[in-house]
Amino acid sequence: MQARRLPARRGLFWLINSFRVFRANPPLVTALTMAYMFLIVSINLLPYVGPFLLPLALPTLVVILANGCRAIQRGGGVGSVALTFGLRKRRVELVRLGGLHLLGSIAILVAISLVGGEPLSLATRGEPVDPDTMIATMIKFMVVALPVIAAFWFAPLLTAWDDVLPTKSVFFSFVASWRNWRAFVVYSLSAGFVAVVVPSLLLIAAGAISDALVNFLSIVIKMVLLFVVAPIMMASVYVSYQDVFHGESAGG
Repeated sequence: MQARRLPARRGLFWLINSFRVFRANPPLVTALTMAYMFLIVSINLLPYVGPFLLPLALPTLVVILANGCRAIQRGGGVGSVALTFGLRKRRVELVRLGGLHLLGSIAILVAISLVGGEPLSLATRGEPVDPDTMIATMIKFMVVALPVIAAFWFAPLLTAWDDVLPTKSVFFSFVASWRNWRAFVVYSLSAGFVAVVVPSLLLIAAGAISDALVNFLSIVIKMVLLFVVAPIMMASVYVSYQDVFHGESAGG
């Protein structure tokens, strides 16, 4: 597989093009995103086995959601065949990829414990969360988790759609992410601006007017983040994959 090296501005286009995928069929992209989030929460809540099953299932869930975006972009029907494209043929490889993801998740927890000198915890029982400690922990988590995120960002689609073996798909995904780190920085900053900065500024401005407006706007923002921004972010995995590996992006 040959990953293209894209300019930094392409990270912004990923979000714009993801919005175009969402705009083409908002109910479907939203439904797939809600189902994805529901399954993640449900699996993770399973006693004892949940945290181990979740990484195994994630590659398959990502492929199903991306299949929906793929069908929308191509203008075809979105049925069970379209949503399960690549799953039957590569189901064993996707489970193996999930196993690698599980190992990566364990490695993150071990690395954070080693770096911090103690298990990952934001607060002890009965004690309030210290903001400085929480921020420091989140920073450590992001630094340690970043290589794993990069290794599995493209991996499920490489395995399901391009018949790349799990170990190679992880390698190619990491290399592709590294080659396009500038685009990912712009993508992350743009997403943060839309999902964090803009809502915060709106709430601050509303707070200067009335508390009732803050409460109302807070509800509206949560709904927009859940039913618009989250689906767009999920579609961006598909859009970035198409752009990096196949020179395609929805509307771009």
